[in-house]
Amino acid sequence: MSRKLLAFLAVLALAATLAPLAPGALVRVRVEGRNATIFGATEPRATGANALEALESASLAGEFYYHVAATSFGRYVDQIGRYLASATTGWVFKVNGVSPPVGADKVVLADGDTVLWYHATFGPSGGPPTLHLAREARGCYRVVARDDAGKALPPPDAFLQVDGRVVQTQAGRACPGPHRGLVKAVRGGYVRSNALT
Repeated sequence: MSRKLLAFLAVLALAATLAPLAPGALVRVRVEGRNATIFGATEPRATGANALEALESASLAGEFYYHVAATSFGRYVDQIGRYLASATTGWVFKVNGVSPPVGADKVVLADGDTVLWYHATFGPSGGPPTLHLAREARGCYRVVARDDAGKALPPPDAFLQVDGRVVQTQAGRACPGPHRGLVKAVRGGYVRSNALT
């Protein structure tokens, strides 16, 4: 081989190794700890080809630690922040409100998906329901609860946290009046909602 061809192939090989990987899908990510939101109350955008990569993207943006363990069932997120998994609690995720039947590294994401990681205590029927907050007309909000399959549950009597005060919902709806900060829905035994302005 000529030296020019060999040099060209070497440069081409180097360029291939330095080329950035495909960034994956542009998704929204939120991480809810036991007592507080760890990352993304308003579900900021992140990239990832799968739910585990979306967590990595969020951890870089939010500067929080997570750990993945290799188990006989595959890769498992056994810690986010300071919260370790145990026999009855651990880290689980939902994509678009549904708990997938596969590991986080196996879920292929598409642009616009929403990934929620949360610390849960497991019971006979799975993990806790998750709350979702939506804005309605005239400064009102609606809270919807969903199970692991993404099925809507009866409207919960949740509480909206608004500017340092608490407003109780009636049949999953409340109108807190004028406010400046974020609004979030909470209820004991449920995963906190997304936050809205």
